[in-house]
Amino acid sequence: MTHLSKSASIIFLVLLSACQTTTKKQASPNSEVLETVSMTEKEQLLLDETIEAHGGALYEQAHFAFQFRKKQYTFKNNNGRYRYTVKSSKEGSEIYDVLENGRLTRTVNDNEVSLSNKDIAKYSEALNSVVYFATLPHKLNDQAVIKSYEGTTLIKGVQYDVLGVTFKQEGGGTDFDDAFHYWIHHEKKTIDYLAYSYSTNDGGVRFRSAYNPRTIDGVRFQDYINYEAPIGTALRDLPTLFEKNRLKELSRIITEDVRNLQ
Repeated sequence: MTHLSKSASIIFLVLLSACQTTTKKQASPNSEVLETVSMTEKEQLLLDETIEAHGGALYEQAHFAFQFRKKQYTFKNNNGRYRYTVKSSKEGSEIYDVLENGRLTRTVNDNEVSLSNKDIAKYSEALNSVVYFATLPHKLNDQAVIKSYEGTTLIKGVQYDVLGVTFKQEGGGTDFDDAFHYWIHHEKKTIDYLAYSYSTNDGGVRFRSAYNPRTIDGVRFQDYINYEAPIGTALRDLPTLFEKNRLKELSRIITEDVRNLQ
């Protein structure tokens, strides 16, 4: 082989190698982008599996009644639209609140009463909050919800995936700055623990442990032991404090007499 032929061969091999290297680099997406996409898919998949484990598509048209702290509640879903009610008695009067697609009306002894904007917000939030917790995780796919995957952890030797939730200001309600963590059983996909921090009424941190789970016509309901933690406690630290019995039991969240109204 002539000197020219050898040089040409070397140049060809160098060019071929460069082309192969360039092709490999172009075929491999940025690792950071891959990680972001993967995490986004993971948190949404985790939530979808959790919703399915608790009731799935049945939530979209669910119509149930239940009792909570001596008040009678109902909720009726209709593919994104809703009607929540609560009935209670006070000083011999029967109070009936209806929250329908964001609009609250109140009647006292069957007579509609006028409410201030402050009271409308107060009673709407109270009713919405009770139904929200009773039907977890149904509302966690709302547009105002910002989801994040927070990894895995062990609680009492059981593996859990951790879903973080915050809210957009628009559509996130008066407590849009609340933050939540949900500990979801790695295999069963059920919410066994949850925690949240809030800033209203001087703020607070709560941790809840689920018990008494039961499935009624395909929809899962469960009660909670509600614990209090010092203000400023990071949500991720609450399972460790719980296992060390360093959380104070504050109350029981008991949903009674659950009935399907369909």
